[in-house]
Amino acid sequence: MLRRDHLNYALVVFGWSTSWLPLKWQVGIIAPEVSLVWRFAIAALLCYLLVCLKGLPLRFPLRYHIRFFLMGVFIFSTNFMLYYYASVHLASGLLAVAFSAASMVNILMVSALTVRPPRLSQLVASAIGLGGIILIFWPELDVSNKAWISLMLCTAGTICFCSGNQISASTQKDDVPVLSANSWGMMYGCLFMAVIALVRGHEFTVVASWTYLGGLVWLSVFSSVIAFACYLSLVGSIGAGKAGYATVVFPVFALMISTMVEGYVWTGVGIIGIACVLAGNLIMARTKAT
Repeated sequence: MLRRDHLNYALVVFGWSTSWLPLKWQVGIIAPEVSLVWRFAIAALLCYLLVCLKGLPLRFPLRYHIRFFLMGVFIFSTNFMLYYYASVHLASGLLAVAFSAASMVNILMVSALTVRPPRLSQLVASAIGLGGIILIFWPELDVSNKAWISLMLCTAGTICFCSGNQISASTQKDDVPVLSANSWGMMYGCLFMAVIALVRGHEFTVVASWTYLGGLVWLSVFSSVIAFACYLSLVGSIGAGKAGYATVVFPVFALMISTMVEGYVWTGVGIIGIACVLAGNLIMARTKAT
């Protein structure tokens, strides 16, 4: 990994580990679909401004807009909608834990699309990391049947996210700038969520509270514009499998935040789980990109 990749990796871990708490703060106040419309409307506008300032292209043939639309559906709308609904029965840190399955799903998707077996070291790293995640998550599943429903919603959201990863990687191979693709993808995702919200009869309202508005700004600017640009750049430079391991690292920090703010209780099994996550990260960091 280049120094730039390490910086992007760190920004992704920080941006996403701090995103789950403000996401949970929005639940129950306004319909998730509406909150996502506001989030990605702001994010898309900021991306467009950055694209203009950098002099990046915005005009692309129709075949690319089909990819941008699919990115919007998979990454910038449906993925988050499923996690919003899952958050009703889970602590914010555990949402991040469930999202960590993206590491293994990315690797399997790349292997299926390229018809090549994944590197053994990648599988070992992901297996160790996900094993640690399961140890952290298990006590919650053991005491709540509703947690299983939330976990299934999270799994579906993760599959959507990873599908979008592959589409983003294909656009980068055609030298489409990440910010340009994200600008269109976020706009399409915003429009897609707006249609869903209208069909479901939700009102487009905003809550004038520091918690909601502050969380909305953080989710739009840092967790969406900056973190997604860094993450999808990593997907293009080091591969989806290796980049996806960031999703196994940031849950550790998300759980620490949940401990301080939501009173999440650690167990001995959870501490062992963290050790596994860190061990898997070291193995993945030494693995060459595919």
